[in-house]
Amino acid sequence: MKLSPVQLAQFDDLGYVYLPECFSSQEIAAIRRASQDVLDQQRPEVWREKDGSPRTAFACQEYNETCRRMVSDERLVDPVEQLFGEPVYLHQFKINAKAAFTGEVWQWHQDFPTWHKDDGMPEARAMNIAVFLDDVMPINGPLMLVPRSHRAGALPSAHDTVTTSYPLWTLDKETVTEMVEHNGIETPIGKAGGVLMFHANLVHGSAGNITPYSRRIVYLTLSAVSNAITKPTRPDFIAHRDFTPVKKVSAKELGDFAKTREAIAA
Repeated sequence: MKLSPVQLAQFDDLGYVYLPECFSSQEIAAIRRASQDVLDQQRPEVWREKDGSPRTAFACQEYNETCRRMVSDERLVDPVEQLFGEPVYLHQFKINAKAAFTGEVWQWHQDFPTWHKDDGMPEARAMNIAVFLDDVMPINGPLMLVPRSHRAGALPSAHDTVTTSYPLWTLDKETVTEMVEHNGIETPIGKAGGVLMFHANLVHGSAGNITPYSRRIVYLTLSAVSNAITKPTRPDFIAHRDFTPVKKVSAKELGDFAKTREAIAA
């Protein structure tokens, strides 16, 4: 899944690109089943909201076969390698679950400052590539992106350990206001199966979800192999220490696996 010249130009200009209908309904059904199995587990890798509902499940590729297969899928690896011009390794794998009615906010932030300060990542040569597991609508807590904010580089941030259950390096109101006044806010929405990839310094966040519609997203954080972390302070399941390049496999593998899983479920 190589990016076209138009998509490459959009990414360079806006800091993100949305790719609809990358995964089939059958594949998404299999990944949803896997995500539910993961989120139902009580284990250290699954972080929960204050009310106990799941917020983020880290490193589930280590114990769930469907998630493991996603890591190597060429549709997710190819465009990142294309942008960085070199092989990539998996820095982080997670499922973010913004639960219906109770899903909490993600504060305004950039990803790279957290990876740099907490993990010792040298440069912003890593990014999130996200797979929508549910329809992302304007009403169920979609990601809010500030286009072109990646051009400002890494902005000053403070460590917020209070607002939510997950500690994060966040931006102050004045910085966000200035960025938004210049560039506005966009909310990429789309059907389950779409893929969103965005720059490590793109300012983003999301509001809480008080609708009956959940919003689950799988995130692969892929980093250039030359950009391996140097001073990790977080557990291995949050910031991986294996810098082996991801070995890509054909998209057909996940599709065939999904068919098998569907037959078993039936």
